[in-house]
Amino acid sequence: MTVAPEIALQSFVLLRLGERRFALHAAQVAELVAPSRIFRFPHKSAALEGVILRRGRMIAICDVAEQLTGKKLSTRRFNLLATRKYAHQLDWIAIPVSGECELINAEMMPAGSNDSPHVDGWLSHGGEVIEVLRLSALTPGTAETLLPAPLQDFVRVPGFALANPDSKDFRS
Repeated sequence: MTVAPEIALQSFVLLRLGERRFALHAAQVAELVAPSRIFRFPHKSAALEGVILRRGRMIAICDVAEQLTGKKLSTRRFNLLATRKYAHQLDWIAIPVSGECELINAEMMPAGSNDSPHVDGWLSHGGEVIEVLRLSALTPGTAETLLPAPLQDFVRVPGFALANPDSKDFRS
């Protein structure tokens, strides 16, 4: 009698970017929220759109659709809030998504040596092969998203707010 190896099912959140679906490890996903006001700051990365405020926290928002599909999102239905790891630090990121998200359990095939750095692995679900994303390879790291030094001081001031979201002026 042979013993069948146990399949290691893991939880994933499927997200839609345009016509394609991608996946994130469910442990990385904090919540799915309605799009909110984006505060734009001068920063060093074109991949970073700005920040959103959520539960008293500033969260960087980064549209990864163009990197993955070749097109920017024309419609944003939700922002998916997730964590990403850089070195020994966990950081929050908001990813705009264009459709519903779904929680699934599936077996992940690990990424191969020929896969892009943003691919953590592959899922087979509903007749579709879906990339599991590695957010740290898709989104700018903390050093790349830092505000210029004078503006960092304003971020630390409790209750700071933008005078005008399209300007570079701040008030506390």
